[in-house]
Amino acid sequence: MFQTALVYRIVGSGATRTACYDRPTMGVTHVAGRVYRTGRRRRTVAIRFLVDTGAVYTVLPESVWRTLGLKGERVVEFTLADGTAIRRQVSECRVQVEGRGATSPVVLGGPDDAPLLGAVTLETLGLMVNPLTRELLPMRLILAGVIPRDWSPALQPS
Repeated sequence: MFQTALVYRIVGSGATRTACYDRPTMGVTHVAGRVYRTGRRRRTVAIRFLVDTGAVYTVLPESVWRTLGLKGERVVEFTLADGTAIRRQVSECRVQVEGRGATSPVVLGGPDDAPLLGAVTLETLGLMVNPLTRELLPMRLILAGVIPRDWSPALQPS
Protein backbone atom coordinates (compact mmCIF):
# COMPACT_ATOMS: atom_id res chain seq x y z
CA MET A 1 0.00 0.00 0.00
CA PHE A 2 1.11 3.53 -0.68
CA GLN A 3 0.25 6.62 1.30
CA THR A 4 -1.31 9.09 -1.07
CA ALA A 5 -1.82 12.77 -0.32
CA LEU A 6 -4.86 14.46 -1.77
CA VAL A 7 -4.47 18.23 -1.93
CA TYR A 8 -7.59 20.26 -2.60
CA ARG A 9 -8.64 23.89 -2.48
CA ILE A 10 -11.86 24.93 -0.75
CA VAL A 11 -13.84 27.00 -3.25
CA GLY A 12 -14.20 30.68 -2.31
CA SER A 13 -12.01 30.56 0.82
CA GLY A 14 -8.55 30.40 -0.76
CA ALA A 15 -7.60 27.82 1.89
CA THR A 16 -5.78 24.65 0.92
CA ARG A 17 -6.30 21.38 2.78
CA THR A 18 -4.40 18.12 2.60
CA ALA A 19 -5.95 14.73 3.30
CA CYS A 20 -3.86 11.57 3.54
CA TYR A 21 -5.25 8.14 2.96
CA ASP A 22 -3.80 4.70 2.36
CA ARG A 23 -4.81 3.57 -1.10
CA PRO A 24 -2.83 2.09 -3.94
CA THR A 25 -2.54 4.54 -6.81
CA MET A 26 -3.60 1.92 -9.32
CA GLY A 27 -6.27 -0.76 -9.05
CA VAL A 28 -4.98 -4.29 -9.46
CA THR A 29 -7.13 -7.35 -8.90
CA HIS A 30 -5.89 -10.92 -8.68
CA VAL A 31 -8.16 -13.94 -8.49
CA ALA A 32 -7.53 -17.64 -7.99
CA GLY A 33 -8.82 -19.93 -10.69
CA ARG A 34 -8.44 -23.25 -12.43
CA VAL A 35 -8.04 -24.02 -16.11
CA TYR A 36 -8.54 -27.36 -17.74
CA ARG A 37 -8.94 -29.00 -21.10
CA THR A 38 -12.16 -30.77 -21.86
CA GLY A 39 -12.18 -34.35 -23.07
CA ARG A 40 -11.00 -37.71 -21.81
CA ARG A 41 -7.55 -36.54 -20.65
CA ARG A 42 -8.71 -33.76 -18.39
CA ARG A 43 -5.74 -32.03 -16.74
CA THR A 44 -6.40 -29.23 -14.28
CA VAL A 45 -4.00 -26.40 -13.42
CA ALA A 46 -4.52 -23.99 -10.51
CA ILE A 47 -3.58 -20.45 -11.50
CA ARG A 48 -3.59 -16.92 -10.07
CA PHE A 49 -4.94 -14.51 -12.69
CA LEU A 50 -4.42 -10.78 -12.95
CA VAL A 51 -7.88 -9.47 -13.87
CA ASP A 52 -7.43 -7.22 -16.91
CA THR A 53 -10.69 -5.79 -18.24
CA GLY A 54 -8.66 -4.03 -20.95
CA ALA A 55 -7.54 -7.38 -22.37
CA VAL A 56 -10.05 -9.00 -24.71
CA TYR A 57 -8.89 -12.60 -24.22
CA THR A 58 -7.49 -14.54 -21.30
CA VAL A 59 -3.75 -15.23 -21.55
CA LEU A 60 -2.13 -18.44 -20.34
CA PRO A 61 1.66 -18.60 -19.87
CA GLU A 62 3.44 -21.21 -21.95
CA SER A 63 4.06 -23.53 -18.98
CA VAL A 64 0.31 -23.67 -18.27
CA TRP A 65 -1.00 -24.29 -21.78
CA ARG A 66 1.69 -26.88 -22.47
CA THR A 67 0.75 -28.73 -19.25
CA LEU A 68 -2.86 -28.76 -20.45
CA GLY A 69 -1.80 -29.97 -23.90
CA LEU A 70 -3.55 -27.11 -25.71
CA LYS A 71 -2.93 -26.59 -29.42
CA GLY A 72 -3.38 -23.35 -31.33
CA GLU A 73 -6.51 -23.22 -33.49
CA ARG A 74 -5.80 -19.88 -35.18
CA VAL A 75 -3.31 -17.01 -35.15
CA VAL A 76 -4.49 -13.57 -34.05
CA GLU A 77 -2.63 -10.25 -34.11
CA PHE A 78 -2.71 -8.24 -30.88
CA THR A 79 -1.58 -4.68 -30.15
CA LEU A 80 0.31 -4.12 -26.91
CA ALA A 81 -0.06 -0.98 -24.77
CA ASP A 82 3.08 0.53 -26.37
CA GLY A 83 1.63 0.03 -29.87
CA THR A 84 3.74 -3.03 -30.74
CA ALA A 85 1.89 -5.67 -32.77
CA ILE A 86 2.42 -9.33 -31.88
CA ARG A 87 0.92 -12.53 -33.26
CA ARG A 88 -0.15 -15.34 -30.94
CA GLN A 89 -1.95 -18.66 -31.23
CA VAL A 90 -5.46 -18.83 -29.75
CA SER A 91 -7.12 -21.96 -28.40
CA GLU A 92 -10.01 -22.83 -26.04
CA CYS A 93 -10.19 -24.29 -22.57
CA ARG A 94 -12.45 -24.37 -19.54
CA VAL A 95 -11.87 -21.62 -16.98
CA GLN A 96 -13.21 -21.76 -13.43
CA VAL A 97 -13.27 -18.67 -11.20
CA GLU A 98 -15.40 -17.88 -8.13
CA GLY A 99 -17.20 -21.23 -8.45
CA ARG A 100 -18.29 -20.53 -12.04
CA GLY A 101 -16.96 -22.38 -15.06
CA ALA A 102 -17.17 -21.80 -18.80
CA THR A 103 -15.34 -22.51 -22.02
CA SER A 104 -13.41 -19.49 -23.26
CA PRO A 105 -10.90 -18.55 -25.93
CA VAL A 106 -7.37 -18.24 -24.52
CA VAL A 107 -4.18 -16.76 -25.92
CA LEU A 108 -1.29 -19.21 -25.85
CA GLY A 109 1.24 -16.93 -24.23
CA GLY A 110 5.01 -17.05 -24.10
CA PRO A 111 7.18 -18.18 -21.18
CA ASP A 112 7.29 -14.67 -19.67
CA ASP A 113 3.62 -13.75 -20.20
CA ALA A 114 1.53 -13.17 -17.08
CA PRO A 115 -1.73 -15.08 -16.65
CA LEU A 116 -4.46 -12.54 -17.47
CA LEU A 117 -8.20 -12.98 -17.07
CA GLY A 118 -9.71 -11.02 -19.97
CA ALA A 119 -13.08 -9.43 -20.66
CA VAL A 120 -14.48 -12.23 -22.84
CA THR A 121 -13.90 -14.82 -20.12
CA LEU A 122 -15.31 -12.52 -17.42
CA GLU A 123 -18.48 -11.96 -19.43
CA THR A 124 -18.78 -15.65 -20.29
CA LEU A 125 -18.55 -16.43 -16.57
CA GLY A 126 -21.17 -13.76 -15.82
CA LEU A 127 -18.75 -11.72 -13.71
CA MET A 128 -17.84 -8.04 -13.63
CA VAL A 129 -15.28 -5.96 -11.72
CA ASN A 130 -16.52 -3.37 -9.26
CA PRO A 131 -14.31 -0.36 -10.14
CA LEU A 132 -14.37 1.00 -6.56
CA THR A 133 -13.63 -2.14 -4.56
CA ARG A 134 -11.87 -4.05 -7.38
CA GLU A 135 -13.77 -7.22 -6.44
CA LEU A 136 -15.48 -9.61 -8.83
CA LEU A 137 -19.28 -9.50 -8.68
CA PRO A 138 -22.02 -11.46 -10.44
CA MET A 139 -23.24 -9.58 -13.48
CA ARG A 140 -26.91 -9.07 -14.25
CA LEU A 141 -27.43 -10.89 -17.55
CA ILE A 142 -30.03 -9.70 -20.03
CA LEU A 143 -31.32 -11.62 -23.02
CA ALA A 144 -33.41 -8.93 -24.71
CA GLY A 145 -36.22 -6.49 -24.14
CA VAL A 146 -36.83 -3.00 -22.89
CA ILE A 147 -34.55 -1.85 -20.09
CA PRO A 148 -36.21 0.17 -17.29
CA ARG A 149 -34.68 3.54 -16.37
CA ASP A 150 -33.63 2.41 -12.87
CA TRP A 151 -31.75 -0.61 -14.22
CA SER A 152 -28.17 -1.28 -13.11
CA PRO A 153 -25.76 -4.02 -14.36
CA ALA A 154 -24.91 -4.97 -10.75
CA LEU A 155 -27.14 -7.49 -9.00
CA GLN A 156 -29.15 -6.02 -6.15
CA PRO A 157 -28.81 -7.73 -2.74
CA SER A 158 -31.72 -10.04 -1.94
